[in-house]
Amino acid sequence: MTKYDVLVIGAGAAGLMCAIRAGQRGRRVLLLDHAEAAGKKILISGGGRCNFTNLDVRPERFISANPHFARSALARYKSRDFLALIEKHRIAWHEKTLGQLFCDGSARQVVAMLLAEAEAAGVTLLLEHRVTDIARGADFTVTTDRGVFTAESLVLATGGLSIPKMGATGFAYDAAKRFGLKLVERRPGLVPLAFGGEELALMLPLAGVALPVIAKAGTAKFPEAMLFTHRGLSGPAILQVSSYWREGEAVTLDLLPGQDATSLLLASKRARPKAEPRTVLGEYLPTRLAQALAERHLPGMRMADLTDRAVIGLATLIKAWALTPATTEGYAKAEVTLGGVDTEALSQQNLMAKEVPGLFVIGEAVDVTGWLGGYNFQWAWASGWAAGEAA
Repeated sequence: MTKYDVLVIGAGAAGLMCAIRAGQRGRRVLLLDHAEAAGKKILISGGGRCNFTNLDVRPERFISANPHFARSALARYKSRDFLALIEKHRIAWHEKTLGQLFCDGSARQVVAMLLAEAEAAGVTLLLEHRVTDIARGADFTVTTDRGVFTAESLVLATGGLSIPKMGATGFAYDAAKRFGLKLVERRPGLVPLAFGGEELALMLPLAGVALPVIAKAGTAKFPEAMLFTHRGLSGPAILQVSSYWREGEAVTLDLLPGQDATSLLLASKRARPKAEPRTVLGEYLPTRLAQALAERHLPGMRMADLTDRAVIGLATLIKAWALTPATTEGYAKAEVTLGGVDTEALSQQNLMAKEVPGLFVIGEAVDVTGWLGGYNFQWAWASGWAAGEAA
């Protein structure tokens, strides 16, 4: 049995940051993971280039039952702080759109940076150690299939349920429940939406078609790109609204952001009466989408054959196309898990369990979920840093 000051379970983004900060404070830190490599989800993020943070991080861009919970950690470890670490290690980066920062090269550079910082802080990293039991006495005792370890502080940083093929499990939730911490309903977030029936029949021939839209679900709306797939809809705009969508509700799409579809189509009717609707629509929408909408709503007509009412009806559809998903593509395709350990059980300052001194929960396991675009990584860095300062 080996004793440490801090034992962190989960060598992902949050766990690595927590271990680094605790080690920098002179704490003897053990970082455990069941996987064969650290930072596996970091490696696949951002198309392999790691969208490591966002320049415009705001608390209102995070979803939680307590929308104010993330404010403290995000204020104390900011995107500029992580960017300084990136630049310290001379990792080239660029801003893509909407404040999203990516590596110029590979996400492997970010993992290598974190591992180098952990080594410099004296962190002991043990991979391929599967935890089989956790107990609490004077210290926390963690039993694995390759040894038993004890520590004054225990940090749960094993993430959520998203992307199980990468090794995601409900470990953090099960462990939290054992210590009496409540959970908020969990569901897939930042996930493609799946459709059925006539809606899917319309979408299937459109698989691969992409266009800029404004997607809305509830009170949330996002002006980004949308992609038709063989199961329904994806792309940044859809992933964003998926976190706000609830089963049975519609998602509304504006297919011509910033344009007056009614004026455009009425003007086209008068200027080009002999043109087919699909031809006119094709000037504003991708060809396959224009043809599909025209065939469904204005079959076999010229513009001159249409009443103004029909034109206005089509324009209204284009600006507010309401579609009701059957479901999402689930955790297999979800980038994050919504919900998790109830923030009411945790300190806003350092993410320690209020009723279990020395127990911390950080990162995706907590009921804090960011928007697409580097926000979830920033929550991982910030929550890891906050816990590392106190563990």
